[in-house]
Amino acid sequence: MAGELVAIDSNAVLEGRAALPDEKIVELVVQAFAALADMNRAKILYALIRRPLCVRDLAITIGSSESAVSHQLRILRDRHLVKAERKGHTIEYRLDDHHVAALFKEAEFHADHLRRGLPDHSYS
Repeated sequence: MAGELVAIDSNAVLEGRAALPDEKIVELVVQAFAALADMNRAKILYALIRRPLCVRDLAITIGSSESAVSHQLRILRDRHLVKAERKGHTIEYRLDDHHVAALFKEAEFHADHLRRGLPDHSYS
């Protein structure tokens, strides 16, 4: 049985704890990132950055079936990444809010830095 851990740098521990948001926020962030960890869901969200689309148009856009896209949209709705709006006989899907597009843009910056082997420039 291991004993209680003793901090090497107690100030660093305090700063680390201060950086942690509310537990519910962490839970929602983890759920969002888990939903993003699928190629088809990511493609759906990319397509919706430009404009709202119905299931059929999303299926054609990402090269998938309507039933598969519908299933993925259900997951994205449950995670509050997309929302649905009825337009006559069709249902259009759109990003839940502008933060989803901003999250993708930041992820692209990170991916570009990795791909190009660039050093981090925000903490120097």
